[in-house]
Amino acid sequence: MLVGLVGKPSAGKSTFFSAATLVDVAIANYPFTTIEPNKGMGFVRVECIDKELGVQCNPRTGFCKNGVRYVPVELLDVAGLVPDAHKGVGMGNKFMDDLRQADALIHVVDASGGTNEKGEEVPAGYHDPAVDVEFLEKEVDLWFYGIVQRNWGKISKTPYKSTSEMHDAIAQILSGIGVTPFHIETAIRKTGLAERQMRDWGEADILSFAKFLRAHTKPIIIAANKCDKPHAFENIAALKKEFPHLKIIACSGVAEMALRKAARDGAIEYYPGDSDFKVLKELSEAQGKGLEFIRQNILKKFSSTGVQQALDETVFGILKYKAIFPAGVNKLEDQHGNVLPDCFLLPGDATALDFAFKLHSDIGSNFIKAIDVKTKQLVGKDHVLKHRDAIEIAFAK
Repeated sequence: MLVGLVGKPSAGKSTFFSAATLVDVAIANYPFTTIEPNKGMGFVRVECIDKELGVQCNPRTGFCKNGVRYVPVELLDVAGLVPDAHKGVGMGNKFMDDLRQADALIHVVDASGGTNEKGEEVPAGYHDPAVDVEFLEKEVDLWFYGIVQRNWGKISKTPYKSTSEMHDAIAQILSGIGVTPFHIETAIRKTGLAERQMRDWGEADILSFAKFLRAHTKPIIIAANKCDKPHAFENIAALKKEFPHLKIIACSGVAEMALRKAARDGAIEYYPGDSDFKVLKELSEAQGKGLEFIRQNILKKFSSTGVQQALDETVFGILKYKAIFPAGVNKLEDQHGNVLPDCFLLPGDATALDFAFKLHSDIGSNFIKAIDVKTKQLVGKDHVLKHRDAIEIAFAK
């Protein structure tokens, strides 16, 4: 699972990344602070199953607090995107190459309108953030179009023996951007191009095909950042009205970073996604005022800083992944004594056999049966798993 953070320079991508991962990165209010992509681990929240099974979990990765399991996901913060990036303008070529393996994109937008299309600082409210939403989607769509177009001669002129062979072959050519045969089949069908030979497709047809592939292999969620700044509240409301098809979440990367650092230092009790925090020790006057500002102007107004919600919505809402716990009917701990040590994120249509292969290729290849640990019922290899299932896999050794 790889989530890419995208946006124009100075919109707050790197601050969002640092807040989500607590990885220190270069943050400055000028374009192209980020040159090389930053990688780190964020987390998504899952209601843990330990209480249902009458145990206290002890994860090997991530952590669990107050019945909420924090499951790691990889985040990638790439160079800022400017208009015509798909043509190589700015850091465009590098930006696009860095995103090839991303499963989804979080577009961090300056909701206050305080940076122009180039990422240069302007008075709050001067720039319309709707322009940023439109231009980034257009740039990524045109990047996909460029890749498809460069390969179009090979795609359209190859003689295929069957439709399935065609889908497989095209997916192989476009596999570098995460395209599968299912995406190809669905794109051709949904765009109304199934009845026409590919050699007869025009530029508009190819663009429509490429845009569909982008939307389904690199879906975008909007993190409306700097939500505490002047003009942000009304701008976020306008964005939601103008782009009803997009998930738009108000957020403040700066606030989340301040809360998480204060929690790390033991000053407050706070966990990502919480709607409030608890002061644990005496604060300096400046820190006290800063945290109270966050409470009054962000947490009470928006119910959270939005950073954690953006990650959760990306994985479980947009990508529709589910969390599956490996476990045994009679044994919930691993050889090191970790109880319910792992939690895996799988696509929404994943089966028991898919889960077996996720654990290890040998387990999948030698699959015998699966058991639902909660119900103690056998399930077949083609059984579609549910979010928060606990599954034991039996395999030939």
